[in-house]
Amino acid sequence: MISPGKFIPVAEEYGLIDAICVQVLSDACRWTSEWRSRGLPEVTVAVNISGRQFHNSRQLIQIVEESLATYALNPECLELELTESSAMNDPENAINVVNLFRERGVSCSIDDFGTGYSSLSVLKRFPIRKLKIDRSFVMDVTTDSNDAAIVQAIIAMAHALNLKVVAEGVETLEHLDFLSKVGCDSIQGYLFSKPLPGEEMAAMLAAGKPIPKPQDV
Repeated sequence: MISPGKFIPVAEEYGLIDAICVQVLSDACRWTSEWRSRGLPEVTVAVNISGRQFHNSRQLIQIVEESLATYALNPECLELELTESSAMNDPENAINVVNLFRERGVSCSIDDFGTGYSSLSVLKRFPIRKLKIDRSFVMDVTTDSNDAAIVQAIIAMAHALNLKVVAEGVETLEHLDFLSKVGCDSIQGYLFSKPLPGEEMAAMLAAGKPIPKPQDV
């Protein structure tokens, strides 16, 4: 297995990222439609979009629309994630593209928040609904006072902007306990589940796996 952090930059450099995007979007929509057809609990599937793809908005919109149409999927079931660095690299273009998706019923969020160089004047104009706190801040949130302060500040700022917050890399009950106390809206990480193939995800949805409980909540 190769980390996305290693192969995605190579795919972008050699022009292979578009083909990967088509495949990932198609698979995400196909499985979401399949789960719905089985009567399983409805979930929204988030798909990462590279900065390169945001610069070719016409092609990206076409790919997304074709994937949704092929599997007769409601746009509200799909969410697109762009990294903080790609959003701030060309914010005017990113804002325009996000607006185009919002008009089509597809929501967007900013991934890996805290690792780039966000301008608050730009962030407040982004038509997004959530921020995802990068796992590098969450991993040591219970042992590093600086990380704890950063996470609390991001959550407070996001809520002031009427945004939801997702914490990435949640692996322990201590993480969950801290995040619950500071008002984080959602979690993502191995504490809940490792990444799963579509059929195993279907089994988990069917079983109704309970969400772990923080220690003092």
